[in-house]
Amino acid sequence: MSAIQNIQASSAAAVAAVAAPAPQAPARAQAPAAATDTVEISSQAKAALQQSQSTPAQEAAESPAQTAKEAATGDAQARAKLAREEAAKAAH
Repeated sequence: MSAIQNIQASSAAAVAAVAAPAPQAPARAQAPAAATDTVEISSQAKAALQQSQSTPAQEAAESPAQTAKEAATGDAQARAKLAREEAAKAAH
């Protein structure tokens, strides 16, 4: 092969290498971003949640007036405590 043919052959190979697309790795499937929801609760809901999480010791330590006040506002634990006290009085 002559020098000119050698240059032409190597030039053709270089052009083919540049023109051919490089093999690409398969695209990885991207996981969709996790959706997040934001919830805001009212101060009344927060107070109700706090009341529902009070301990029996806290319920036992509060005054009868406080229990009655909480029962009047809809506190289920306070109503249950008043019902237990009424049942205990009726049993004696």
